[in-house]
Amino acid sequence: MPAMDGIHSRLAVQSPRRRGRVYTILRTTEIDSYEIEAAADERRPVPGPTALAPAGDSFKGTARKAAKISFPSAATKAFTDLRKLIESLPADQTMEFHQPPITAKSTSNRVSEERRNVRVRAFLYAASHEEDNDFHLIIGRDPARRPEMYMTMELSGLPPKKATAFAKLKAARDAYKAFFGTNLPGMTYDFYDPPIPVRVEGALFFDISHANGQRPGPQSLKSRMPTIWEVHPITNIVLEP
Repeated sequence: MPAMDGIHSRLAVQSPRRRGRVYTILRTTEIDSYEIEAAADERRPVPGPTALAPAGDSFKGTARKAAKISFPSAATKAFTDLRKLIESLPADQTMEFHQPPITAKSTSNRVSEERRNVRVRAFLYAASHEEDNDFHLIIGRDPARRPEMYMTMELSGLPPKKATAFAKLKAARDAYKAFFGTNLPGMTYDFYDPPIPVRVEGALFFDISHANGQRPGPQSLKSRMPTIWEVHPITNIVLEP
């Protein structure tokens, strides 16, 4: 859970799927460190809990755009524990020095190690809405399991309607938005108490943009996020499966 002095407000919400189940949304001031750096570089205010999130659903970023708004045609491997998924990934350092090099250019497509689709049952601990119009979901292990372990998984902003991936990415994004309704996260992280059971399916993605400098994730959980591998984009999501 986030540091107490980072909690901006609290909101109790009823589950739309499980009658009688209530979650507390902890709205915080926590934000990805690279967003703070970007704001400083551009001499603009750091987004706060009341900052307006991007409008619409289209992807608004450029870094590795080709990979972020597409997914490979490959079999899907299922995992029942996030730790097993993380342990199946090539080491970050191996990917950082990949040959050919992975670049952050908008045309940078998937390398062979990223041509994998996975499905995992886990829990949603926190989420934010980024400037590129992706929803960043912080997915973790069952709260009863040790050690704690978390990973970023993203509902990408959408490609053009004519893109092959459009329908599937839109369906996943719509399912997430339908669950939260008017209580979607803003540009700072929302935490969920208790964490929400979830089944996530999507493509593996190595976020080379964060190979140097600050890594993604809320400060409260970052030390237990052992990799900058992501599931990105999410192609199917079921909350409270």
